[in-house]
Formats: sequence, C-alpha cells, structure tokens
Amino acid sequence: MKLTMSACLACGILVAGASHAAGASGGTPAKVSGSTALALAGVIAPLSPELSGAEKKAVAMLFAANSDIPYKKPIVVTADRIVCRTSNVDITLRSCEVTFGKKVRTVNGSTANEIFATEALAGIPPDGAAGSNFESLTRLSCTIDPNAIRQKDGSGADCTFQPGN
Repeated sequence: MKLTMSACLACGILVAGASHAAGASGGTPAKVSGSTALALAGVIAPLSPELSGAEKKAVAMLFAANSDIPYKKPIVVTADRIVCRTSNVDITLRSCEVTFGKKVRTVNGSTANEIFATEALAGIPPDGAAGSNFESLTRLSCTIDPNAIRQKDGSGADCTFQPGN
C-alpha cells in the first residue's frame, strides 16, 4: 500500500484531532475543549443567526488571540447540522451547509475549507464516495467563557456534538 504525502498529512491531522475528542466515532457523542473547541466555535459563530453582533465580535476577538475583550458573559454557539464536502476530482470544490433550526447557510471556498479542516481537527471522521470527501456532525453546542479564557490556563471553551449526520 502506497501512501501519498497528502494522505499522510490528512492522517496526521485526524490523529492529532482525535486526541482532543472523546469518542468521535460515528454515533457516539463527542466532546472537545480548549483551543480545538474555540476554533470550532470560531468558524461557526460568524454564520449563526442566533448570536448577537456583540457575541459574534467577542468570539472573533478571542479566536484572533485577543482575550482582553469587554464581553463578560458565556457565549453558546450552536448548529443543528454541519455537512462539508470537498472533492479530489473537482479540486476547486469546497462547500459546507450549516443548519440553524430552519435556516441553512451554504458557504464555499476558504470559509468552507476552514470549517472542513476544523471538523477534522475536532476528530470528525471523514466519509467518501466517488471522488467526494464528506464530514458531518449534528447537535453542535459550544460554550465559550471569556472570563475563563482570560485566565490563560486552557479552560473556557467546550463543545459537544454528534459525529455524522
């Protein structure tokens, strides 16, 4: 069996991500915390119709390494379903559908790539079919606590989700 450089890189990302996830196999609820949870919340928060402008700004500032923010209350970032797709045939294809209740946001390009890569980091197992790569999760709920993050002790960001659709 011959592994390509990109296959080795993908395996490394998944192995690294899996160390942050508890039970990220299909059907088993998973939890991530710390920097991986902040990253997951950070890529989903800008798309959420449920967050206020102040909450979106606070998450963006925290994700950009600025913990000195005026926002003090915990922020809960949720999504009902996230499905991302890339292709190894049409290498320009990168898309994600993020569902918030009855609202579905479709993103492409670099935004979709960020979500896809962050899902891999969080240990979401990939699935593939005929030139396509999929990653999906349901019931995402991330709690971001700016006061805990300010302590710089690794706490303040936790996410739970169900891998797969």
